[in-house]
This record gives sequence, structure tokens and C-alpha cells, in this order.
Amino acid sequence: MAQSPVVKTFWDEPTGSWQYVFHDPDTMTGAIVDPVMDFDPLSGATRMENAQAILDYVRDAGIAVEWILDTHPHADHFSAAPWLAEKLNTPTAIGEHVVKVQKLWKEIYNLPDDFPTDGRQWDRLFKDGEEFTVGEVPVKVIFSPGHTMASITYVAGDAAFVHDTLMMPDSGSSRADFPGGSSKELYESIQKILSLPDATRIFVGHDYAPEGREAQCEATVAEHKAANIHFRDAPSEADYREVRDARDATLPLPKLMLAALQVNIRGGRLPEPEGNGRSFLKLPLNYFEPR
Repeated sequence: MAQSPVVKTFWDEPTGSWQYVFHDPDTMTGAIVDPVMDFDPLSGATRMENAQAILDYVRDAGIAVEWILDTHPHADHFSAAPWLAEKLNTPTAIGEHVVKVQKLWKEIYNLPDDFPTDGRQWDRLFKDGEEFTVGEVPVKVIFSPGHTMASITYVAGDAAFVHDTLMMPDSGSSRADFPGGSSKELYESIQKILSLPDATRIFVGHDYAPEGREAQCEATVAEHKAANIHFRDAPSEADYREVRDARDATLPLPKLMLAALQVNIRGGRLPEPEGNGRSFLKLPLNYFEPR
């Protein structure tokens, strides 16, 4: 049983984001993956409705949460990791290459010189190949860049939380055109994910419920190999990159990206309050071209 954790899914419809709790049913020990802080871009209001639902679930189920895990600094929602960490007295973690993302976006936002870009906003920075356990479930970290420079996958027993690499089979794969992104690296990362055992359950970071179907988050490696629209024909790197890059060139920037990154490079914390006690977000005008 320890090789097959129980996975509870939470979907945030406004951002199409999947959040997860997985736990070892033998020890009732678990971890939270990619929790969402609610944000209304029109009013500037933040809430913790998603995070509260996760908190209620783990408390009601009697799950002892050992880790709150982010896969990467998200461009489409704010992370609720610090809020949950405080409520549960639980450490937070992300991949060690988050420091590259912090340095890049520190420059884009023109943040103060003393803004830390060493990853100290998290309790743990995981290296590629690092292993740990959640209860008796073995977890391995796979560095899987392409969508961002810092992205990692958590393989927990037979469940892989692959963030923004693969989408559901009918949607293909995630975009690779953000600052620091790379379709070449994304192709290589997905090849590593598809080399996992065929029965591995792949849990994706997003689903936008295309053509009116219900939101979905899970398919096996075998199902992706057979049906994923970007990988079912085993494309070469060049062929995949041609398709991915062409598609990305048509996509607008995520509507929350410029807000989300300045929160998420802080580990999910709002900017320090200013003299009136309120936090403010900055927009780097004319840095990005309209699409």
C-alpha cells in the first residue's frame, strides 16, 4: 500500500489549477502539492478559500501533513504554501533552481538590492534525484524544467505530480515561452516522465476543461503514450518543438502572471507592507510585447 498513496484532488476553476493532497493510508501521513491562494485581479483581494478546503480535508481525514510542496513558482495563481505551513506547523519545499527564477524576476520587477534570491523563503530546496519519504511512501524529485527554469516533479510511489509539463492527453503539453522557458528542455523533461513505469498515475498541474468536458487531472503513463496529442506518435525533439513553439506564439500571457510571480518568488507571501500597512503589486510596463 505504501507504494500507492491515496490522492485527493482540488480544482480551482478560475485558474484551471489542480491542487493535491497525497497520503500513506497505513500511517495517515501526507503532503500537500501546489495549494492555491485565491486572488481577484479586479478588486485586488486575496482569500484562502482553496487553502481552507485543503486544511479542512486533512484535519477531517486525520492526515498528519509532513510537507507542503510547490513544483515551481507559478505564473497563473498565488501559492498558499506559507498560510498552510503556519496552520499546520509544516515545512515548505521547492526545487533548488528556484533561485534562478528569483534572480530573473527580481530584475524584471526592479526589486530592492536586499531582496533575497537564495531560496530562503522555503524551508527546503530539493535537488534533482533527491529522495525522501512521506510516511512509508517513497518520494523522488525529478528536475523537469522547460515550463520554468525551476520546475520539479514529485514521484510519490506510483503517483507522479508533474506540474506544468504534460496536460491531459487531449490537451497535449504545457507552454514553454515564459522568461527562462525552453521547449527543448520541456521535451527532455517529458521524456523522463514518460520513461516512468506505464502504470504510473500522472497528475497534471492544470486542466481547462476543453469543449465543455468535466475538468480532469489523472492519466497513466501508458495512456499518455497512447493518446497524448503531442506524444502519441513519439515525435522527435525537432518535430515537438516546432508544434510547441508555434502554439506558444499564439498564446496571450497568463492574466495573473505579472501579479503571481512577484508573490511566488517570495514563496507565496505578499510584498512587504508599505507605510500605510498595505501591500502593493508592481507592473513592469512595456517589458512584454502584447499578443
